[in-house]
Amino acid sequence: MTVERTLILVKPDGVQRGLIGEIINRFERRGLKLVGMKFLQMSPELAETHYAVHKERPFYQSLVEYIVSGPVVAMVWQGHDAIAAARATMGTTNPVQAAPGTIRGDFGLEIGRNLVHGSDSPENAAKEVSIFFDDVELVDWSRNTESWISESA
Repeated sequence: MTVERTLILVKPDGVQRGLIGEIINRFERRGLKLVGMKFLQMSPELAETHYAVHKERPFYQSLVEYIVSGPVVAMVWQGHDAIAAARATMGTTNPVQAAPGTIRGDFGLEIGRNLVHGSDSPENAAKEVSIFFDDVELVDWSRNTESWISESA
């Protein structure tokens, strides 16, 4: 198992629907550790940087327009295999196909309103975290429950 960090965004629909606390709760209950968090209104420039990987895709402009339409919560979560754990907690991109018990499966209906973004690889996680956070904004802290969550703690 590898200790990883991953970026999670609560998108404007999750913020507007009052699901910030529920979404944080899902990751905490999963056993991931929060090491950074911000509430912000993304600028078009920040959105374009974040979604640059999709620039040539037909849905790129709608992604940028949507993510700047309201505030988001940017978070960095850490833990063993955090990227896979976070993605499993979120559910598949299409909420209708996401399993019950996942964030998207429990609260979403459409791909364009799927509540959360999560990094999909260690390389993208490092890149995405650096877009939203400076190193000094990430807190390295000890959680007393680590040995109850991970055998290697």
